[in-house]
Amino acid sequence: MVKSAARYRSLSSWLKERLGEPVRKITVDAGLGCPNRDGTISRGGCIYCNPRGSGTGAHRQGVSIREQVNRGAQFLSQRFRCNKFIAYFQSFTNTYGDLSELAPLWAKALEHPDVVGLAIGTRPDCIADDVLDHLAALSTERLVWLEYGLQSAHAKTLELINRGHGPDAFFDAVRRTQAREIPVVAHLILGLPGESIADMKATASAVAFSGVHGVKLHPLYIIRGTPLERMYRSGQYRPMTEREAIDAIFAVLELLPPETVIHRLTSDPHSGELVAPDWMVDRPRVRANLAAAMEERDVRQGSQWCNRDETLRERPRISVAARRGN
Repeated sequence: MVKSAARYRSLSSWLKERLGEPVRKITVDAGLGCPNRDGTISRGGCIYCNPRGSGTGAHRQGVSIREQVNRGAQFLSQRFRCNKFIAYFQSFTNTYGDLSELAPLWAKALEHPDVVGLAIGTRPDCIADDVLDHLAALSTERLVWLEYGLQSAHAKTLELINRGHGPDAFFDAVRRTQAREIPVVAHLILGLPGESIADMKATASAVAFSGVHGVKLHPLYIIRGTPLERMYRSGQYRPMTEREAIDAIFAVLELLPPETVIHRLTSDPHSGELVAPDWMVDRPRVRANLAAAMEERDVRQGSQWCNRDETLRERPRISVAARRGN
């Protein structure tokens, strides 16, 4: 039986192929903001997002980027015996600002001799052309990719979760980024309010046809103090069971092209802030159950992916339907 790790193209395997040895990501908090929080778009943020912007909070604690990278490299090298690292700018919106402000932040992370590249998490409506040009120049010497939070390709869902942009912002950002030969990673959330498996599959199809380099899947969980928690408490939202989440992950994975790099299949909530679902707390067990189910069901990435050339007539229909939220 084929092992689960060989059933999809994992980030770890791709990095090892590319750089010849194991590579780990160091999470970096640059202290940047978000237009969906500071009033530029909204002050509420997305309904599921925590006050730290899904980051470590290191910047608020006064830890410099240089020190975050140094600490991360030391810890990861000791734990995993690796010697190369990607600086992952995760917290909030890491292209939200002028290039004159952003470029020095990335440069500080690249000062570490063992940092071989940058992964930059951001919103697709916050990526200026001069920033893309700068990152394209960096990518000639280092590994660089951009991670755009799409979450869903359905306009009605993005409005419901107070995302602050529509699907077209994502597809435009992908187009402009790909024109500069910078890899794009799409973040997708599974189990968003009101979405069915069919809706998630439509998002997967639209993202697949956009030609992104990688995909990161996040089964939705509820964090304390968020609007999503209020929806949960009032009975307006029910999180997925573990079985439902596995079904959704497999349905999406099978639609993604075999060459797409899978950066993540599961979520990693902090237990201290998690409201529900409880099954996500034991992350090793979740991953083991996912791997076992993948082998038992004989799931393989791309098994439902249709060749692009053979289905060219299908592409406009899939993309337009997803963008309109149908």
